[in-house]
Amino acid sequence: MEVSAGLSLQPCSWIGCDGPRGRPSGFLKFSKGIGEERKFQRLSLRGASEWDNKAIQLGISCCYKKHGASAVGSENVHVVADEALVIKRKSEDVAPYLNGRCIYLVGMMGSGKTTVGKILSEVLGYSFFDSDKLVEQSVGMSSVAQIFQERSEAFFRDSESEVLRDLSAMHRLVVATGGGAVIRPINWKYMKHGITVWLDVPLEALARRIAAVGTASRPLLHQESGDPFTKAFTRLTTLAEKRGDAYANADARVCLQHIASKKGHEDVCSLTPTAIAIEALLQIESFLTAVDAKAFNQRKSYLQA
Repeated sequence: MEVSAGLSLQPCSWIGCDGPRGRPSGFLKFSKGIGEERKFQRLSLRGASEWDNKAIQLGISCCYKKHGASAVGSENVHVVADEALVIKRKSEDVAPYLNGRCIYLVGMMGSGKTTVGKILSEVLGYSFFDSDKLVEQSVGMSSVAQIFQERSEAFFRDSESEVLRDLSAMHRLVVATGGGAVIRPINWKYMKHGITVWLDVPLEALARRIAAVGTASRPLLHQESGDPFTKAFTRLTTLAEKRGDAYANADARVCLQHIASKKGHEDVCSLTPTAIAIEALLQIESFLTAVDAKAFNQRKSYLQA
């Protein structure tokens, strides 16, 4: 477990670090005599837990300032949990509910479906597929943009549906779908064999992401004029109006604005892909728990009838 802490200390402060199951694993004492101001320091302590015999590493970043009378009693401790540990534990919680069912990530272009999907597949022990890449391989072309240009969007959509049909017969997959996969009802029929998760990202953040890497690989943006950000934002706004209701059909929604608010970030771009993946697991667990509860109640009513 790695912990980072920013501390505002009184002349003598104790900080406890809870061990497994809430048992205290140690304390740190900061004595009197702290000077007016010291530079940022980094401490690293390594010890062993007497309960599980696992090594624990604690990293602490501290900035000390001598407090005036108005600051007496103030203490601000910020602890950032190790996301790798959090997502590992959450994946273990969710796995029994999933029971091998596939996860389909849906959302606008640039929403991070591939990045988040790879993280989810790794922690769940699933295989990962990008449906756009599978379409490219199936038709023997190097990019979606090439397929749009040399064949047509309709041809791409037909091939995309065929890929999703084939994937729907499989298990233990995380699939990053294309941004427009949601517009065809038949695709929902295939994806509903598993769990669908919508990565909901604010349009401005999406436009900034896409503008940063360029729009050449995004065929639906080629019709717009202007600088990369304006092109992306204009087209994304139009697509969101057309697809918004379709995305809302997903079983679970991961709202990046909500995650950022919970973590105290003003910009969703401050979120790590792992933090988004953790939220995805939480939403999947919530959905599957509700489904299981509904099935249990229906079975109970049937037996009592």
